[in-house]
Amino acid sequence: MARKLKTYQTSLGFFDLAVAAPSMKAALEAWGAGSNLFHQGAAKESDDAHVIEATMAKPGVVLRRPVGSDGKLGEHADLPTNPGDSEDRR
Repeated sequence: MARKLKTYQTSLGFFDLAVAAPSMKAALEAWGAGSNLFHQGAAKESDDAHVIEATMAKPGVVLRRPVGSDGKLGEHADLPTNPGDSEDRR
């Protein structure tokens, strides 16, 4: 019998990551985390319908988007941009 999947989220480096996995342990393994991000408060089970929909379409695949954005999750994401970089700095 297949285990029910849940969607988990974290932020690592420049990206927000999400994955549909059967357990927190499986999510940590998918992310390649060396420590328990859930215990540290850096990861959580998601309740965002858009995130859940995206991860359930590709179970077990780590999806990402630039950190802090509300953009679309995908297998590949561009680095976040800083709008202030184009301003003239003196």
